[in-house]
Amino acid sequence: MQALLFDMDGVLYNGTAPIAGAAQALAWVRQQRIPHLFVTNTTSRARSVLVEKLKGFEIFTVEDQIFSPPRATALWLKSQEHGSIALFVPQATHPEFEGFPILPEKAETGARYVVVGDLGKGWNFDMLNRAFRLLHSNPDAELIALGLTRFWQAEDGLRLDTAPFVAALENATRRKALVFGKPAETFFAAAVAKLGLPAGEVLMVGDDVDVDVTGAQRAGLRGALVRTGKFRPSDLTGSFHPDFVLDSVAALPALWGAL
Repeated sequence: MQALLFDMDGVLYNGTAPIAGAAQALAWVRQQRIPHLFVTNTTSRARSVLVEKLKGFEIFTVEDQIFSPPRATALWLKSQEHGSIALFVPQATHPEFEGFPILPEKAETGARYVVVGDLGKGWNFDMLNRAFRLLHSNPDAELIALGLTRFWQAEDGLRLDTAPFVAALENATRRKALVFGKPAETFFAAAVAKLGLPAGEVLMVGDDVDVDVTGAQRAGLRGALVRTGKFRPSDLTGSFHPDFVLDSVAALPALWGAL
């Protein structure tokens, strides 16, 4: 193994609470000069905000090391046919799409791309129905999902993430979403390309056995599952198995030394 990808929420922290030993593990990664990126399906905050959040936990990085679905999507859109974009993402994520033609928030027609992220409590029937109308009115409109995480561990318990809302739109419109986030192979491939290494030399560390670990394995990486965040014992009884299981990210230096 030559490089690392880290999920953030559930691996380095839970909400506003740090995972014990995470700061020390990341300090060790920096000291060893191991190439690494933070790959997250979070679409509710800008990368600059995530950098500051990590800093608050004494984990130091820069925006360029945060690889997120909005960033991956914006890079892809630049290479595509010009067209208006309807954003169903938190306001904090809008700056990632600066320079693109964005539809007004009330528009129900005219979208070439419909981008769906984690709106959390911002979702309501009218908003979901507007996304449906935009897609239904244009057979060529692309549905873009900023990740397919089903749920995440919030401070008050588990919360729905992006995937259930994307699934509703896929069902209603009978079209498949383009996914720019975990567990899509294209997302992992883009992250690995940024590191400049073969996929087989990169280890993904995550708390979601499906989205983080299995997704990474399908893209040719190896996957380590941590017993923190959304981890449940049943994660180890499915048809797919992590390459490694760690009590927490704090155990990473010991694992790395044994590889």
